[in-house]
Parts: sequence; C-alpha cells; structure tokens
Amino acid sequence: MDELKQGSFARNKAIFFREPQPYVAIEQMQLELATARFQDWVPDTVFFLEHEPVITLGRRGRTQHLLASAEQLQKYGILLYQAKRGGDVTYHAPGQCIVYPILRLGQLGADAHGYLHNLEEVAIRTCADFDIRAWRVEGKNGAWTESGKISAIGFNLKRGITMNGMSLNVSLDMTGFQLIVPCGLVGDPVCSMATVLGDSAPDVPAVMDRLHKNFEEVFGRQLVREMHVS
Repeated sequence: MDELKQGSFARNKAIFFREPQPYVAIEQMQLELATARFQDWVPDTVFFLEHEPVITLGRRGRTQHLLASAEQLQKYGILLYQAKRGGDVTYHAPGQCIVYPILRLGQLGADAHGYLHNLEEVAIRTCADFDIRAWRVEGKNGAWTESGKISAIGFNLKRGITMNGMSLNVSLDMTGFQLIVPCGLVGDPVCSMATVLGDSAPDVPAVMDRLHKNFEEVFGRQLVREMHVS
C-alpha cells in the first residue's frame, strides 16, 4: 500500500501487476486505497491485472447460479469468494484482463449510470482495436459480440469513490464459465478474444496497453504507468 502513495499527488496512476493476483489480496488493497482516496491522500489510481482462478459472488449473487460443488471447484483449482462489488456471479482466471479503478468521480461519469456507460465504452473501444465488433445490450451491462458476452462489469460506488470495475476475456481457460450462470444471465453465451479471433488473438499485455489508453481517453484522465513491485 505504501508504494502506491509515493510520487506526486497530481500524477494519477495506472498500476500494472506482473503476475496473476489472488482476489482477496487485491480487494483489500482496493479498500485501503479507496479510503485514502476519499481523504484525498492519494490520486486516482487504476489497477490493471489478471486474477488467479476464482469464482466471485457479487452483492446480488445467488448460489443457484453456481453450478459446481465444492469438490468440483477444488478439482479445477478454483476458489469461491463473496465479493464486495455489485452484480451477480462471475469467473476470473489468468488470460482475462481486469481493470479496477479507484476514482473520485467527476464530470465524466459522475453517477453510477454514467460510470457504467464509460466502462462499457472502454471495453468496446478495446475490442475494436483488435477488429472485434462489440456493443451494448439494453438492460444488460458489459460488452457483447456475435459470439457472446466478452466483457463483464461489476463495481462498488461509495461516497463518490469507485472500486472493482470490469473484466475483458482475452485467452483464459473458459471451463470456469461452465461452472456458473455468468452474471445470472441464463442462456447467454460467454466468449473471449481467442474465441472470436482464434490464433490471431492478441496476448494479454497488448490488450492491457489498449485498455490503459482507452481508459485515459474515455475518462479524461492521464494515468502514469507504474509496475507493482511487491
């Protein structure tokens, strides 16, 4: 946490994590950073990372949308966790890009609806950068393609400070999605960039770079890139 407070306050930060991270540890980092951001001790900060395999239940998450037993999850090496974000059930694993903004919302995206719209726009633009056409679906959050949902969004907004955010499927093992009803949407397929593009799909670092740039443009914030060192 201390290293995230270093540097000029005026320099909003994009923190990139080298290795897949455990969900619980990252959630705790977000909680600490969100408190510091509310106190204006730190600038806006956005995490860019992959997670170790985990199925998370949001505040609206229902156990009936979990299709696997504890034994099955253990077999696949997937943890189960009750998260503090909004939304329903979802799956994270290496090969999926995660973006967690800890922002004080301003004019661009000043409420939950505007913030959701902006996160969707980041996902849609990033897909377009790799020749994937993605769009919004009325009444459902995230970004969608002809092959299914490619980006999921679930966030927490408290006292004007954001936590959690969005995922974009790049090249992850899709098995975990077969163990849940993703986002509680029965019958809606989930896809990845690899599903759509096959062998021409980009790697995770390339997608992270475009997410970073598109986030800056959509949210009107310059984010100085740093690597998390611990």
